[in-house]
Amino acid sequence: MTVLPYIFVLFGAILWGTTGTAQTFLPDSAHPFIISAGRSATGGLFLLIIMILLKKIKFRSWPWKQTLYAAICISLFQLLFFSSVRLTGVAIASVVAIGSAPVFSGLIEWIFLKMRPTKIWGISTGLAITGCMFLFVTKGEVSINPLGVLYSLVAGLIFALYTMTSKSMLQKENAISVVAMTFSLSALLLTPFYFILDVSWLKDAGNIGIIFYLGIATTSIAYVLYGWGLHKIPASSALTLSLAEPTTAALLGVVVVGEILSVTSWVGIGLLLGSIAILTLGSKSASRSLEKKGKVSV
Repeated sequence: MTVLPYIFVLFGAILWGTTGTAQTFLPDSAHPFIISAGRSATGGLFLLIIMILLKKIKFRSWPWKQTLYAAICISLFQLLFFSSVRLTGVAIASVVAIGSAPVFSGLIEWIFLKMRPTKIWGISTGLAITGCMFLFVTKGEVSINPLGVLYSLVAGLIFALYTMTSKSMLQKENAISVVAMTFSLSALLLTPFYFILDVSWLKDAGNIGIIFYLGIATTSIAYVLYGWGLHKIPASSALTLSLAEPTTAALLGVVVVGEILSVTSWVGIGLLLGSIAILTLGSKSASRSLEKKGKVSV
C-alpha cells in the first residue's frame, strides 16, 4: 500500500472545503436544501451520463440496495448539516459533524466489524478534534444552539455510515460509477424540495454557475477522489483525513471572504494539519514496515 490513497482522500476533502466559500456568492434566498439538491443533481447526473456512454454501469447486476442506503445517507447528511449551519453557524456545524464522523466510524468498526482502531488513528483523531475545538473558539465566546449541535452529531454519524456503505460498494464497483449512481439517486430523493421552496434565484446565470461548480468540483471530483482513496484505506482513516475540510474552509474564509481568525483559530488549523501529517506519514511508515517483514519472510 502506498501513500497515494491518503492523498486522494486529502484532496477530496480540500475540495469539500471550498463549498462554504462558493456558497457565500449565492443570494440569501438560496435555501440550503435547494443547494443540496442542485449539487447532487449536477454532480451525480454529470458522472452518470459519462458512465452510461462508456457502458461502465451494469444496471442488472448493480448493488441497488447498498446504493439506496448510501443515497439516503448522503441526502440526510446534507439536509442535517445545512440545517445545522443555519442554526449554529458554519464553524461549529463543521467541527461537530466532521469531527464526530471518524470517532463514530472507529467505534462502528470496533463494535460491529471487530476492527480495533490503530494507535495512529487514535492519536491523529484526538489531535484533529482538539484542533477543531480551537478552530471555532473565536474571541473567547461561542454561541451554541443545542438543536444545531444535535443535527451535526447525527450528520456525523450518518456520514460515517455513508462512508462504510460506500467502502462496501467499492469492493464490487469502480469509484466513479458508485458516486454517479449514489448522487443521482440522492438528487431524485431531494427533488420534492424544488416544489416546496423558492427557486427563483436559479434564473440567474451566475448562480447556476456556482451550483455547477458545487456539483462538478465539490461533488463529482471530490467524491471520486474520496472513493478512490477509501477503496484502499480504513474508513476511519479516510474520515480523519476529511478533517482537512474545515481547515481549507477557514483558510479560504480569511483569504477570499475576508474573515478574521483569532490566535486560537490559527492554533486549531496547526493542530488539524498536524493530525493529517501524523495519519498520512504514520500509515505510510506502517505499510513500509509490513513490506519489509514480507520481504524478509520470503
